[in-house]
Amino acid sequence: MRVRSIQGGSVLAAVGLALLVSPGAAWATPTPSPGATPVTRAGTSFLTATDIAAGQPVRVDAATGDYLYWSFPAVAGERHEITATVSLPKQRSGESTWTVEVFDGLRRRQACTAGAQTPTATAEAESVSLGCTLRQVRSWAEPWSADPLPGTYYVRLSVAELPEEDLGLPIEVELLVGALGEGSRDDGVLAEPLVLPTEAGTLLEAAPTEPAEGDDDGFFGWLPELGSRWVWSTVGGILAAVAGVVGFGLTRRPRRR
Repeated sequence: MRVRSIQGGSVLAAVGLALLVSPGAAWATPTPSPGATPVTRAGTSFLTATDIAAGQPVRVDAATGDYLYWSFPAVAGERHEITATVSLPKQRSGESTWTVEVFDGLRRRQACTAGAQTPTATAEAESVSLGCTLRQVRSWAEPWSADPLPGTYYVRLSVAELPEEDLGLPIEVELLVGALGEGSRDDGVLAEPLVLPTEAGTLLEAAPTEPAEGDDDGFFGWLPELGSRWVWSTVGGILAAVAGVVGFGLTRRPRRR
């Protein structure tokens, strides 16, 4: 009986290992789409994030310490993998830790199920590779949950730790977002995609006020309006002076003869 239990445990372990390996084996490293135009810039915040598509390569020249932002659309049923490579300068003072983060349209940070999200590069390393595999995008979810939903997603690449003297050194960043569609298994539908509102408001200019017809300022045209602070300041000064004179008269002692 003990031998059978050991054999049964080995079979279960093999099955579990196969289940863990099979999704990774089915998911290949993202490759650039044929004919895709490379992106050569990045944003500095969520509002200025550069739009990219799945399979569109990114090659950006930046400086150590910069926050780089990109955004890409996601639909229900897709799984996304973000890979990035940072080419480091040769002259550095010490090791550095880099991080890649992904946020949804509500700026909620999404968990990575695989990939080197915060690798550390030694002082002699020429480059550092980062990666993040997201969960499958759902078609709907409860309002209190943080499940990935359709909409716009944001990628932020930055350095987390490094010597202060290494700030501002030039770097080269290569980034690629891959998408694999498996179809949505949910029976719900999201009313609207999660998209961050980035449309700025318009500045309203006040129309110049013109005097009404028939109004003749005449001699009193130079006087300020009743709502002006000069009028109220003057009235307040006069009242204060009167109150001072009255108070002095009430408190003055009569002279003795």
